[in-house]
Amino acid sequence: MIRRLLVLAASFSLITAGVTAQPEGESFADWLGGFRTRLVASGVEEATAAAMLDGLQPQMRIIESDRSQPEFVRPLWSYLDIAASDLRISNGRAAFAENRDAVDDIAAHFGVRAEILIAIWGLESSYGAIPGNNDIVQALATLAWEGRRRSWAEAQLVAVAEMLESGYATRAQLTGSWAGAMGQMQFIPTTYLERAHDWDGDGQRNIWTDPEDALASAANLLAREGWRVGAPTLLEVRVPAEFDFAAWDPGQSRLVSEWAMLGLLPAAGEWQADHLMRAARLELPAGGQGPGFLTFPNFRVIKRYNNSTSYAIGVAHLADRIAGEAPLVGPWPLDNPPINRSQTREVQAGLNALGFDSGTPDGLAGPNTRAALRAFQRAHGLLADGYVGRAMYEAVIAAQAGNTD
Repeated sequence: MIRRLLVLAASFSLITAGVTAQPEGESFADWLGGFRTRLVASGVEEATAAAMLDGLQPQMRIIESDRSQPEFVRPLWSYLDIAASDLRISNGRAAFAENRDAVDDIAAHFGVRAEILIAIWGLESSYGAIPGNNDIVQALATLAWEGRRRSWAEAQLVAVAEMLESGYATRAQLTGSWAGAMGQMQFIPTTYLERAHDWDGDGQRNIWTDPEDALASAANLLAREGWRVGAPTLLEVRVPAEFDFAAWDPGQSRLVSEWAMLGLLPAAGEWQADHLMRAARLELPAGGQGPGFLTFPNFRVIKRYNNSTSYAIGVAHLADRIAGEAPLVGPWPLDNPPINRSQTREVQAGLNALGFDSGTPDGLAGPNTRAALRAFQRAHGLLADGYVGRAMYEAVIAAQAGNTD
């Protein structure tokens, strides 16, 4: 099955060589006709292409949603208020209790933490209650036509064709999120083909209406990505005022015992002996004035599910709360929220103009932007945390204005 998908994808790639982002003025009908031709030429049956694409129209709200994903524009503390709300915690505990035997068996079989599975289930579909009712073929076709992620979206549509031709799903079953993810654990089509699991042995990998198949599929994904049995995921810490932020490397792992020697303390309680000899990174998603987090390898496994720091913190924290652990301590820098994408582009352009290379301004505060901002902060004697918030927006804009006077 995977081999056939690879053959289809390779054939499709050869046929689509040179086809990139949406040409100016390209209509949806133009894209759809070209894609259909390429899809059939790659080996997909005409009947499958017709079932997928006949009568398809774009959905413009999908493009709007793609450009404003909550985990990338909402302050982390606001995101966590929703991701780990009291209602979601209580519903998670109830869902765990109702499915306890199956979840424990699945977790033991794949070597993953049961509460993490429940937390992902809660964030992805409110424990199966809201798996999404968007036509994922329409969603993926809209994203492909828009062009920003054309190659990715078209690859997902090729995987949909494989699902249909292999009998894994019917056309009517292909519903999910506006982003093209399906079922109770929100698998994209390629992930479904690679990781979906038939837990109950009925011959179907039913991630839509069978919670056990859905949970086992998520467990299989985490296990394949390197989940470490019994290891921690996330630990909130207090970073001392005298911490050397200028020397801090966000991508560097140190033993927790070394972080402790640098003055870090657990936000609550004492260091656990099991933690001290494990390696972790220090992350400051709300800057040096907010809480710090030591993140362990399992944290990065969650990011393989969704490559968002906010999402991974949300999953880890929700899992802990479902397990009965305490809320995060904080405090959060409520007066210094992250800035929006237009402001981020201004910061990027300002940093570039000041000689701190952040790359092409795109409104996304990625590693290059944070590195450039840290260089700016060091040069101006500021706390070098790389946090792209309101305070640094004002500082960069002011420095740029002063540089041009």
